[in-house]
Amino acid sequence: MRCGLFVKMDVFLTKIIRMHSIAQYRTKFISYLESRTKTKEPKNLYEPITYILGLGGKRLRPVLTLMAAEIFDKNYSEALDAALAIEVFHNFSLVHDDIMDAAPLRRGKSTVHEKWDVNTAILSGDAMLITAYQLFENYEVNIFRDLARLFGTTALQVCEGQQYDVDFETREDVTVPEYLKMIEYKTAVLVGAALKMGGIVAGASEADQNHIYQFGRNLGIAFQLQDDYLDAFGDPKTFGKQVGGDIIANKKTFLYLTACELASEEQKRALEHLFSIYPKDVTDKVNTVKEIFEQSTAVEKTQEAIKEYTHGAFEVLDKLKISAEKRALLETFGKQLMHREA
Repeated sequence: MRCGLFVKMDVFLTKIIRMHSIAQYRTKFISYLESRTKTKEPKNLYEPITYILGLGGKRLRPVLTLMAAEIFDKNYSEALDAALAIEVFHNFSLVHDDIMDAAPLRRGKSTVHEKWDVNTAILSGDAMLITAYQLFENYEVNIFRDLARLFGTTALQVCEGQQYDVDFETREDVTVPEYLKMIEYKTAVLVGAALKMGGIVAGASEADQNHIYQFGRNLGIAFQLQDDYLDAFGDPKTFGKQVGGDIIANKKTFLYLTACELASEEQKRALEHLFSIYPKDVTDKVNTVKEIFEQSTAVEKTQEAIKEYTHGAFEVLDKLKISAEKRALLETFGKQLMHREA
């Protein structure tokens, strides 16, 4: 499952926070990250941590935490430790995911288990998870309690989502609701948690914390569904990925599962066959699958689901006890996030 939720968001998030641009948030966060991730002894435990955290990335999950703190009228600097915990946990999950996927590269560089070894990667990842929890100790007891509780729930859900994703590779009876739960747990809950943590640090009401969480969660699901659609029908020049990559890899996406539900028996048999082979020339396979997606109305149903979750995110904004201006800016953020050329 792709985790590229925050592509090309710099310009849009800059509009949301007047005091700081997204570049300033990122600069402040990276500076804080670097100050807190110095390699220490034993070197073979901590050097891989410094390495993976230094590989870059958009850093937009922690930026969402800083942004949410200011949405609820708290200086972003108060949320730096919570933001760092989100980033450390996210990278911990990448280290372990790369082991499970036997991935050789991460952000164009060697993965931790390739650069060192699997045992080192496992142990360093474990240390990152513990470090993420320890960062909450820098807050007063009530905030610590709420952050730790949310983090524990979210971390376990991310692990459950990863397991579902692994299980789906060998299952032939995956349902659409199961798939939606998988992408919710593997990706969307961390987006919601990043926003809610900013609210917790800012002392927002429990209702507002839950509403901004649901905003991020719904938007995260909508984005992942849109990713499924664009993978098959997007323009590679604007989408930035190989068209049909999921089809080539036989991934059971929302499009595929919906098509299996709606297609004729003949089309379903064709789909099941095509998703069991890896031909050298993939063009015919990709084109045939896309035709079945269209003819079965799976494309239409996918677009409807994207709109449903996007609308659900925007509906939640009306419940937030924030100024109309901040609400409008969050809505702009959501619209711009979902606006990608097909």
